Amino acid sequence: MNKFRLIILITLVICSLKGFGQVDPNDLAGSEKAIEYAVPFLIIAPDSRAGAMGDVGAATSPDYNSMHWNPAKYAFIKSDMGVAISYTPWLRNLIGDIDLYHVSWFTRIDQRQTVAATLLYFSLGDIQFTNEQNEPLQIHSPNEFSFDIAYARSFSDNISGGIAFRYIRSDITGGAFVGSTETSAGNAVAADVAIYYVNEKIKLGQYYSTLSFGLNISNIGSKLSYTEIEKDFLPTNLKLGLAYLYNLDDFNSFTLAFDLNKFLVPTPPTYDDNQEIVAGYDPDVSVPQGMIQSFYDSPGGLTEELHEIKYSIGAEYWYAKQFAVRAGYFNEHQEKGNRKYYTAGIGIKFNIFTFDFSYLIAANQNHPLDKTMRFTLGLDFQELRRQQRQKEK
Repeated sequence: MNKFRLIILITLVICSLKGFGQVDPNDLAGSEKAIEYAVPFLIIAPDSRAGAMGDVGAATSPDYNSMHWNPAKYAFIKSDMGVAISYTPWLRNLIGDIDLYHVSWFTRIDQRQTVAATLLYFSLGDIQFTNEQNEPLQIHSPNEFSFDIAYARSFSDNISGGIAFRYIRSDITGGAFVGSTETSAGNAVAADVAIYYVNEKIKLGQYYSTLSFGLNISNIGSKLSYTEIEKDFLPTNLKLGLAYLYNLDDFNSFTLAFDLNKFLVPTPPTYDDNQEIVAGYDPDVSVPQGMIQSFYDSPGGLTEELHEIKYSIGAEYWYAKQFAVRAGYFNEHQEKGNRKYYTAGIGIKFNIFTFDFSYLIAANQNHPLDKTMRFTLGLDFQELRRQQRQKEK
């Protein structure tokens, strides 16, 4: 394996979300049937609320970090302006200096329109480059980031739509030469298209409940390349979600949410010894064709296509809109990555701030995602202005 391929493999291993239970050097990325794509940091849950609910978010109530889950939700967010900062120490069971940072901001234009922006930064620590004689060259600090802007608009009291645009940069080689092949940072642009439906007037007993539905197609965009030789798909993803919030009384509420996810990326076919495709379809296609093909190209037919669907379920309990307890479960088929984990966390709202924390418990032993923690701090500018006006009076 040439050094460039080795660097790419190491980077994908330490940042990839493809599951692996016992860390086998021969199978670090999980099953050979797993979907292949670039910049997997784009699908890491960046915030603590969703991270505590099994990575659900397509249909849950809007919050500061809706960009990642469903940008259409911003149209129904209760506040006029807010900002949140999230921090995730990533894969601490493997290495100690990989970190994910996420900053989100939104502001309401009017009663129907909201704009938002986020920055996602993924730091992969330091890597010592060497030559063919294993002599040290430069030290590089690989990093990846994306910057998003979104626009959301409500079309009625129940339905909204959203669109987000994303710039992606992945610098994992530091411009190193591998033999005669020059490498460079990968760049790409992408978009998300989303819808959100919410009905807050479902009467059950004395109190109203809320039913919501969300759909988000994310990371629709150009392929990304580190050389002029090969280009890789972005992790284009179809997310469907359903959530139900039940108000127990004036102080207590409970939400149950369910998400389905499927990558809209070609499935690797099965090759014979002559590298001829014997099952499946050629994955070297355009992005639109790859999205369409992803629904029928699995070598194992319909059964394998269904295995590509990941599901997650999450629950959230609020007391007096001040304290929340959350839990969830995420499941991915063993042939498609084998990520299976439980999550839990809390949320606290005090004055103008919100604080959220989540903790991940892997279902598989020795899983590198085990014990992952996330921290999120939010600031409500609408509440801040309200308190300032009260002081002025």
